[in-house]
Amino acid sequence: MSQHDIDLTLLRQWVGKTESHSDTINPGFAAALAATLDHPQTPAAGDALPPLWHWIYFWTTCRQSEVGDDGHPRRGGFLPPVPLPRRMWAGGRLRFAAPLLIGATATKTSRIASVDVKKGKTGELAFVTVAHEIAHNGKVAVHEEHDIVYRGMPQPGTAAVAPKQAPVEADWRRRIKPDPVLLFRYSALTFNGHRIHYDRSYVTGVEGYPGLIVHGPLIATLLVDLLGRSLPLARLVEFNFRAVGSLFDIETFEVCGKLSADGKRAELWAQNLRGELAMQAEAVLA
Repeated sequence: MSQHDIDLTLLRQWVGKTESHSDTINPGFAAALAATLDHPQTPAAGDALPPLWHWIYFWTTCRQSEVGDDGHPRRGGFLPPVPLPRRMWAGGRLRFAAPLLIGATATKTSRIASVDVKKGKTGELAFVTVAHEIAHNGKVAVHEEHDIVYRGMPQPGTAAVAPKQAPVEADWRRRIKPDPVLLFRYSALTFNGHRIHYDRSYVTGVEGYPGLIVHGPLIATLLVDLLGRSLPLARLVEFNFRAVGSLFDIETFEVCGKLSADGKRAELWAQNLRGELAMQAEAVLA
């Protein structure tokens, strides 16, 4: 067997594994994310935490000696030891059942829901889905399913996958400049050591990308942020998103949205300047 052969029977032994983290929804962290997203106002203690901002809490910490070459914790702890080297946040599905209040103490319980392997156009892919519940005051505030995809390094001569074009018509658009400072600040807020977001020599020389990669959760947060700026009185009930392509710090990109005729749903997406789709999402509103 080569180093990248996948033993699915072994990996599925992780299904059902759980872990829990408790954290205080620190007002200072919320203020820092508000600044990172260029908000003119800062939420205060007692306010409801904006949707998706929970991703800056409940850090997964590990000793420096337990960090892998890519900057993530070495595999085989809570997450299964998938041997494929490239790891990306592929998407997720979230339901917001109750407010998560800034200043409160909450508990995040995570469970490995599934592990699967598929053959893609560029080679073998491994998918791990993690289910999360965040609760405080005896109520679950956030239900989330988080999809992680693992893939091999690009092989010489492999044809590039044709990009998918983004929708043309949008009700809202916002242009984002993903410079290294923005990516560093978000990495710091999420305690994310993955080198693809800040180490240019690693991401270009080892993983073969053209620039620093914009975090999937940051793009999703910017989509929901666009929704909040455009419809400040709407309440987000569900949010489903899927990464389609990558965005890099070498060019600006746009987050876009379009409201359904009945006003109950919004189609959201991120695209590069060539109109190529990077992330697509749907929001359910109340």
